[in-house]
Amino acid sequence: MSLTSVAVLVVLFLLAAYAVILYNALVRLKHGLSKAWANIEVLLKQRHDELPKLVETCKHYMQHERGTLEQVIRARNAVASAREQGDVGALGLAESGLRAGLGQLFALAENYPQLKANESFQFLQQRISGLENGIADRRELYNEAVNLNNVRIEQFPDLIIAGLFGFKAAELLEFSEAQKADIDLKALFG
Repeated sequence: MSLTSVAVLVVLFLLAAYAVILYNALVRLKHGLSKAWANIEVLLKQRHDELPKLVETCKHYMQHERGTLEQVIRARNAVASAREQGDVGALGLAESGLRAGLGQLFALAENYPQLKANESFQFLQQRISGLENGIADRRELYNEAVNLNNVRIEQFPDLIIAGLFGFKAAELLEFSEAQKADIDLKALFG
């Protein structure tokens, strides 16, 4: 075997080893992204299970607020549907609607002292608020995982491996501009 043949084999081996390293890094990113999404789903499911209890508790006190209660349930169902379909864009929109409905529900609850004093309502309000904070934290982690994934599959030479093995870009979980804006308390209480 000539020295040139050995050099070519060494270079081919190093290129193959480098390709394997890149592939494994992309696989880790893909699974990190799946894990981040699963962490969001856990909290979405927990909140999904708590919302009917909150609405049922509120129904006993808020007889004149049926529209708000129905809005929360419709939004809850839209979030569940988007979550089950894995549609990140639709989930962001549905989340915006649900958060607006919950904000309105909690603001209206201020008009019902007996409801505010109800232990079940207090527990559910705190539980849902805690879940909301957890969802926001995990959304940030998910979006970071999306960003890392998307950057890597667009960088050279990773994009070659990503293209060969079908690695795809992921979509950020974003909420509408209205959701990110400050809440207009005058509108809620007016």
